Amino acid sequence: MAVEKTENGAAAAAAAGRTVLVTGGAGYIGSHAVLQLLLAGFRAVVVDNLHNSIELAVRRVAALAGDHARNLSFHKGSLHFGYKMFCILRLISVTREHWKWFLLQQGKVTTCLVIVYLIHLKALMYSLQIHIKHHYLFFIVRDNLLLRFDAVVHFAGLKAVGESVQKPLLYYDNNVIGTINLLDVMAAHGCKKLVFSSSAAVYGSPKNSPCTEEFPLTPNNPYGKTKLVVEDICRDIFRSDPEWNIILLRYFNPVGAHPSGYLGEDPCGIPNNLMPYVQQVAVGRRPALTVLGNDYATRDGTGIRDYIHVVDLADGHIAALQKLFENPSIGCEAYNLGTGRGTSVLEIVAAFEKASGKKIPLIIGPRRPGDAEILFSTTAKAERELNWKAKYGIEEMCRDQWNWASKNPYGYGSPDSTKQNGHHTNGSADSLKQNGHYTHGSANSTRQNGYGFGSSNPTTQTGNGHVR
Repeated sequence: MAVEKTENGAAAAAAAGRTVLVTGGAGYIGSHAVLQLLLAGFRAVVVDNLHNSIELAVRRVAALAGDHARNLSFHKGSLHFGYKMFCILRLISVTREHWKWFLLQQGKVTTCLVIVYLIHLKALMYSLQIHIKHHYLFFIVRDNLLLRFDAVVHFAGLKAVGESVQKPLLYYDNNVIGTINLLDVMAAHGCKKLVFSSSAAVYGSPKNSPCTEEFPLTPNNPYGKTKLVVEDICRDIFRSDPEWNIILLRYFNPVGAHPSGYLGEDPCGIPNNLMPYVQQVAVGRRPALTVLGNDYATRDGTGIRDYIHVVDLADGHIAALQKLFENPSIGCEAYNLGTGRGTSVLEIVAAFEKASGKKIPLIIGPRRPGDAEILFSTTAKAERELNWKAKYGIEEMCRDQWNWASKNPYGYGSPDSTKQNGHHTNGSADSLKQNGHYTHGSANSTRQNGYGFGSSNPTTQTGNGHVR
């Protein structure tokens, strides 16, 4: 079930012949962005450790992309724990003394994965203890041509506010150290164009809204702090080396799903955000929604947020990449991505009930510590400088969310494929057929850690919803 290619001459010109590394590309936002990248004409190399995502999402992206799936490849891997896993170009100057080469040929010669292991031996340290650091790098060869990475879109990271409060070191290790590893390898190999998945959580609980990009940055939880730390690192990198061009995208609250109903949000375990929780109540997986606080100074007493359709958000990344390629001296700039409109929890519930025809039982609970009362954006800067503006309203967001939920009540899995801890299995060819579409590959198309898609003939409770 391929979708129509979106006609955008400027985006097509920016995409021509360019390859983008997408970290976290199997996740909710990442998978939608990868599809839009492919439809815009980019080549996309997806890297994801599948911690809170599933490989089946990438396969569905391939199915929806149609002929563009030939420009998609996937590699399972992680950015943290000291591993430097990512590609990047300009390997001509590397000598045999530093590299081991393994050429993995897949299919004919159309897709080959070259995994390069760089091993630094540090001897005579800590009383002769030898420390070995592995730099895992890869690049893609198709049709005998080396595809260099022209830019990186960095989605990978942990994102649950509550969990970040309970496990702050995990979040600093994964979100900050993992990003440092990525930036280190990018710098070493001359890839200096980055779109970073930041968050409106960097604003904390502002005294008023709408938020502009110049608002004070005062995050009030470890998740938001990790995003701000990475933003600061990016600004420091640019100041030290003006060749870097970085766009920081501060998301507000992504919701909705691809209009096809084949891509959507499928959290592992109890959802941390409002919309997927409402969705699970609607399909009978949970008995009721607990609204966290109805005594705020808002029009109905519940918290107000800026909800944005995930497809609009994905298109924002296309606009950001286009800006990076068109303006080689953009520097390091931050942009809000939202709708500029605030919607309360009860308003979201009412809109979802209308879209689905389902009644959502409510339980009123106490406020959640740290939740802002009102938080929504102004997107004037993105409209002016990126030529981007959200197109979808709350009705479309709820419509597409319900379309996804009704077609996939258990997300990408099934009742049998959901483990006790809430994580999924990777699905099978049969599960794809049951969900009503085909992929551009099979289980046999996976070769060790990575594969390409297509060929020349490709056959906790939640109520107020935290800000990502």
